[in-house]
Amino acid sequence: QVQLMESGGDSVQAGGSLVLSCNASTTTNGGNCMAWFRQSPGNEREAVAAIDRDRRTYYARFTKGRFTISENSAKNTLTLQINNLEREDTAIYYCAAGSLLRCGWPVKDRIISAWGQGTQVTVSS
Repeated sequence: QVQLMESGGDSVQAGGSLVLSCNASTTTNGGNCMAWFRQSPGNEREAVAAIDRDRRTYYARFTKGRFTISENSAKNTLTLQINNLEREDTAIYYCAAGSLLRCGWPVKDRIISAWGQGTQVTVSS
């Protein structure tokens, strides 16, 4: 089973940017789809973005063009670029490995085979 480790979470001011990274223990999930989720206090975990084996990407409506998911297979790394951060983006962000070539949208928890520990993003005004 692939192991995932996120990094890049930080405390930033609204309007700032962050790049979250997820390092996979094997060739990024053996070529299956990957995704980012987030969970803020008092709320359920929600899918943020996903990338299929063929590099097709999907985004939650709330990302409003501010988020970019990408994968570097050579480095076994999944990244999430977040621009123009808003207070509502405050959450723990989780990297997730899918068990299928295509995650589709919205990503269902049942297709996730591995989760990272999460990285905290805090946005202040």
